[in-house]
Amino acid sequence: MDVESPLQALRQALDAVRAAESRLRGAVDAAREAGHTWSEIGEVLGTTRQAAFQRFGRPIDPRTGTPMNAALLPGATEAAVALFVNLAEGNWEEARRDFDAKVSEALPDAASVAATWAAIAGRCGRYEQRMGEPIAHQLGDYTVVDIPLQFEVGEQVGRVSFSPDGKVAGLFVLPPEAI
Repeated sequence: MDVESPLQALRQALDAVRAAESRLRGAVDAAREAGHTWSEIGEVLGTTRQAAFQRFGRPIDPRTGTPMNAALLPGATEAAVALFVNLAEGNWEEARRDFDAKVSEALPDAASVAATWAAIAGRCGRYEQRMGEPIAHQLGDYTVVDIPLQFEVGEQVGRVSFSPDGKVAGLFVLPPEAI
C-alpha cells in the first residue's frame, strides 16, 4: 500500500487552494462582466463590497485612466511571512532589512522595532507562534499581504504593504474587523 507523506499531502492541499483561488478570481471576473455589483459579489463571498473590491477589483488609475496593475509582486507572500517570523523571533535588524525610507524613518533602529513589537504584545498578549494562510492582493501600486496571526487575545491580522520595488512600505497588526 502506497501511503503519501504528510509533506506530499501538504503540497497537494496547497495546490488545491491555489487552483480554487484562481477559479474564484475567474468567477468574480465573470460576475463583474455580467454586470453584478461589488455589493452582490461581497454578499455571496460573505464580506463587504469594499473587501470584495479590494481583493478582486482592478481599479482605474486616476493618473492615467488605465486599469491599474493587478500583478502581485513576486515573492511578496513569502517576504511578509519571513518579516513576521523575524519579529516573533526577535530578529529586529533582519525584520527591518527591507523597509522603505518612510518606514525606516518611523522605525529607525532595532530598538524601535523591538519596542513596537512589545507594544503589540501589550495590546494583544503573547504571540502564540501560529500563522494562518496569507492572502495577497493588489491595492493601487502596492501589493498587500494579510496574514492571520494568533495572539493570546485571539486572532489579529498582520499586514505588510510592499512598494513596486519590493520595499516594505507599511507594517501593521490589526484586529480582523479592521480588514
